[in-house]
Amino acid sequence: QVQLQESGPGLVKPSQTLSLTCTVSGGSITTSYYAWSWIRQAPGKGLEWMGVIAYDGSTYYSPSLKSRTSISRDTSKNQFSLQLSSVTPEDTAVYYCARDMATGWGIYDYWGQGTQVTVSS
Repeated sequence: QVQLQESGPGLVKPSQTLSLTCTVSGGSITTSYYAWSWIRQAPGKGLEWMGVIAYDGSTYYSPSLKSRTSISRDTSKNQFSLQLSSVTPEDTAVYYCARDMATGWGIYDYWGQGTQVTVSS
């Protein structure tokens, strides 16, 4: 059973960088051909895909967030991380990490429980 757990600050000040980590257990983030996504949901809005890091370390980002987003990984800890720079209150959301299925990225078979991040001074 694969489990994902998000961690990071729940409060970030405007203009700062939001940093979150997803710790994966029960499966390796380097296993072919899975990928690992960050997804968020702002209050009253739908899910927004932010970006993904694949089993081989390649990354892909949402065009609308690409200039502010970076996803990296630490294979020794079986973790992948999100950094979102220059945050504003509009970045307030519940942030999720999820595993993309090997048979089709964009379909998620495991999710973290989500972590609330509020951007406020």
